[in-house]
Amino acid sequence: MRLPHVVDLGSVTINPNSKRIAVAVIERGRQVLIGQRPEGVPLAGYWEFPGGKVEPDETYEAAVVRECLEETGFEVEIVDEFTPVEHTYQHDVVAIRFFRCRVRNGDAAGEPHGAFQWVDRASLLDYQFPDANAALIKELVD
Repeated sequence: MRLPHVVDLGSVTINPNSKRIAVAVIERGRQVLIGQRPEGVPLAGYWEFPGGKVEPDETYEAAVVRECLEETGFEVEIVDEFTPVEHTYQHDVVAIRFFRCRVRNGDAAGEPHGAFQWVDRASLLDYQFPDANAALIKELVD
């Protein structure tokens, strides 16, 4: 029996009361773009990929493109999708969809806006990411 208003994303069932988050894994060769969360927000000091909250009536796909442009200055296109995750933190329950993306506008060798930087994917284990990213990080490093 399926629950009403529950979205099935393959092997992960997402509760509609979860905060919807769209995340971009922007790749440049063996490098990915990451940034450190600022002080004063949940999970401050942790590292993250560009992305953020999906607005009401917005798709995950539209949100990831919008968030990337706002946060990094890069216009991206979605190439693929990783396995979605629902995770419970002390501050919230989040439903995250992770998208593999590439830069569309100009030279991908350019520097991003804000606190983001290019790092080699092999070094991702050296950074502290939120727990919801664990499976993604493992997949990217392997």
